[in-house]
Amino acid sequence: MVNVGLLLIRLVVGLTLAGHGTQKLFGWFGGHGVKGTGGWMESIGLKPGVALAILVGLAELIGGLLFAIGLWFPVAAALIVIVMLGAIFSVHIKNGYWVDKGGIEYPFILLVLALALAFIGPGTYILF
Repeated sequence: MVNVGLLLIRLVVGLTLAGHGTQKLFGWFGGHGVKGTGGWMESIGLKPGVALAILVGLAELIGGLLFAIGLWFPVAAALIVIVMLGAIFSVHIKNGYWVDKGGIEYPFILLVLALALAFIGPGTYILF
């Protein structure tokens, strides 16, 4: 049953992050695409915005998919941790902890889940 639990965590966290990546890259799921995300990034002082939007979007998409399927798991977890640290320190930390105030709650939980599973391992139910 532990392996089923690890699979569920990997699928939810990984596919959620992959979805966020597609928002940034392609504008899917209500996202703003590369130009919109890049423009927002520049508006908060992160430059060059479009290049960063592409890098973050790819890290979320690739890291999320790898995390979900359990492939190259340390790399996948590292990509998630790095992106979440960036989100926490560039956007959310000034707003405290709780998500309803724009705080770190959501990216912090994803970061801790990715880090914890990096230590535990992906379990036996992996694609490869």
